Amino acid sequence: MSERFTKGMARNIYYGGGAFFFLLFVALTVDTVTVLPKRENRELLTAEVAHGKEIWEKNNCVGCHSLLGEGAYFAPELGNVFQRRGMENEQVFKAYFSAWMKAMPTGVEGRRQMPQFHLKEQEINDLAEFLIWTSRIDTNDWPPNIEG
Repeated sequence: MSERFTKGMARNIYYGGGAFFFLLFVALTVDTVTVLPKRENRELLTAEVAHGKEIWEKNNCVGCHSLLGEGAYFAPELGNVFQRRGMENEQVFKAYFSAWMKAMPTGVEGRRQMPQFHLKEQEINDLAEFLIWTSRIDTNDWPPNIEG
């Protein structure tokens, strides 16, 4: 090999590397597009789930909570709250969630307090439906621990 690094060699490395990483990007994009439909649960979307998402956004829940790793880390992750607090039973979770939302703020000294949003029973149910739907997305075992 030559002792000199020529312009031609630099050009070949630049174009070769660019082509390699472009092809890698295309391959990873194709892989993602083919895998996503198997991991999401779009067929389970209902009007209640969509309304729950609207309530989630309107009340800026993501300002304190994270959902599937996105959002603030001030309050607990809610991507797996259905498994943690509902034991995979929708009726148990909805009863727990309704009682929790109505009890806020708890007034316990030294604890962070969640505000009272004064949601109607149907809104609480729809928000619970959204959290149940979210928990059924295949997230590759995110969050890494059960408490988020």
